[in-house]
Amino acid sequence: MPHPASDLANAIGNAYNAGDMERVIALAAQAGTETDEGIQLLLGVAQQATGRYGLAAATFRRLAQRRPEVSAYWNNLGVACRLDGELEAAEQALSKARALAPDDADVLYNLGLLYLQQRRWMPAREILLDAVERSPDFIEARLQAAHACYVCGDNIQQEAMLAGAIGWPAQPAEQALVLAAMLSVQGELEAALHTLAQAQLPAGPAETPMRLRIAAQRVLLHERNNQLDQARQELEQLPLAVLDALPAEASQARADGWRAHAALAMRAGAWAEAEALYRRVLALAADDEARASAGFALASACDRQGLHAQAWQALQAAHAAQLEIARTVLPELLAPGSQPLQMAEVDRDAHGHWTPLPAPASRQSPVFVVGFPRSGTTLLEQMLDAHPDFRSMDERAFIHELTERMELAGQRYPDDLANLTGAEAEQLRAVYFRMVGRVLPDLGQHRLVDKNPLNMLCLPMIMRLFPQARIILCLRHPCDVLLSCSMQPFRSPAFMVLCSSLQRLAQGYVQAFEQWYRQADIFRPRVFEWRYESVVSDPADALASLAAFLDIADASPMMRFAEHARNKRFISTPSYAQVTRGIHPGAIDRWHGYRDRFEPVLPLLRPLIDRLGYDA
Repeated sequence: MPHPASDLANAIGNAYNAGDMERVIALAAQAGTETDEGIQLLLGVAQQATGRYGLAAATFRRLAQRRPEVSAYWNNLGVACRLDGELEAAEQALSKARALAPDDADVLYNLGLLYLQQRRWMPAREILLDAVERSPDFIEARLQAAHACYVCGDNIQQEAMLAGAIGWPAQPAEQALVLAAMLSVQGELEAALHTLAQAQLPAGPAETPMRLRIAAQRVLLHERNNQLDQARQELEQLPLAVLDALPAEASQARADGWRAHAALAMRAGAWAEAEALYRRVLALAADDEARASAGFALASACDRQGLHAQAWQALQAAHAAQLEIARTVLPELLAPGSQPLQMAEVDRDAHGHWTPLPAPASRQSPVFVVGFPRSGTTLLEQMLDAHPDFRSMDERAFIHELTERMELAGQRYPDDLANLTGAEAEQLRAVYFRMVGRVLPDLGQHRLVDKNPLNMLCLPMIMRLFPQARIILCLRHPCDVLLSCSMQPFRSPAFMVLCSSLQRLAQGYVQAFEQWYRQADIFRPRVFEWRYESVVSDPADALASLAAFLDIADASPMMRFAEHARNKRFISTPSYAQVTRGIHPGAIDRWHGYRDRFEPVLPLLRPLIDRLGYDA
């Protein structure tokens, strides 16, 4: 006998509160589709919770059509459509919800999730950051915003979104893996390991493969932080026989385990073993990010064995995958004539209109370490950081951030540097040192080392705020620099595009140095040229010259940089392993193994090679 309407509504409510979604659906069927909104809402939620996304979308669509002014119904409709794979309908519904409730963080979050699913990374980043701005304690929004920033190469906002992540609630295992990877990039090993330790594992047959994936991630976390003993201990949980015996549907666990074995094989010098493992990983790669990661690793393993043709082939495939990633993030970078490197110059006439401003003395200014990436900047940074008078903060884009702050304030960079008042310049310096303080809260009286290679393109900002600063320009044979850049999996979309071909990379390299020399001729900064090859051939003499430039009385602590780097553990750049092994000549003239690849770009590079005093 049918329930009276009120009894039926109570029964549905009780079933919903008890989590019995199947009973909610069964009871709601007795009420029909024209019943009150409350029953229809619970029905839609129950349908969605049980994976009946199409039916849920139909239910929420009826509610939205009945009450089009209610943003929640459009929001629910959008979520159901997204889960059902109807992405165009999802965007229409969520856009309607946003128009009705522009400050609703849940609506913004769901629209951001849709953009992530569509791999529209920049819109996803913007809207998820908006969601967090409106609801700062919305953990899921912070995590997804951080992921979008991670893909877009926005390290500063990523760090902001993940602040306090070690205290977040336990995450589903798949989410925990993503979160731990992002925390690792920031050097937060403890938080990353904590995230993995409390990950919520799936039930049933999926539990064992997920446990193996988490173990593999722990191996890579310890390896990345130069904790090789711990990495080897974790690897004992991942016997190759166990990985090989996994069912076909556990391919991701198998690939993650092989990557962990390969990483430690590389550390042990077992290049052929690593190569074989990376080839197996590459065969299972399901997306561009996985293909790029495995391709670069395979190229490194081949290169170490002198298998230059195989290494180059792997690199070409890796760069093709990265180019596709960049296409989804910043497609305008792939337009003809685009300039991946941001270059802004001050000409001599404009500089003549700069009014002198009060500025810190040399010892109160940062020591800037600049140069094209892969020119030995990390080696120099660790040498300086090993000296008790200095503190480095790893690689930070704080000077570039100041240029963006100017633009956001309505000031043009670099044109309006001429119009800065003393107070405005001091305010920019205060912003800079606040950012530094978050990284080095105990800087105190230590001299700050700001190592960011591409600060060589920000000389106008450096000279306006710190005109007395000492600047060290790192140099290395251009062809060795370009080869090393070609072999690195840069996360920046701009560098993905720049390094996608040797021709494009060589053009960018030449343009960067041409700008540097033009700007240095105008600003006349206090620059010391630090040549990688000279450091390798005679480190004591190189350090003595550096000490004289920086007014260092005793340079001997800098010779202990390798030990210092091992104790420091996390170093963000790709050189994190090399600098712990001390100085070695293996990176000099490495490009000769690929000379046939360089022949087409040597005419472009030769004037700069000559100017820098190298041989082609």
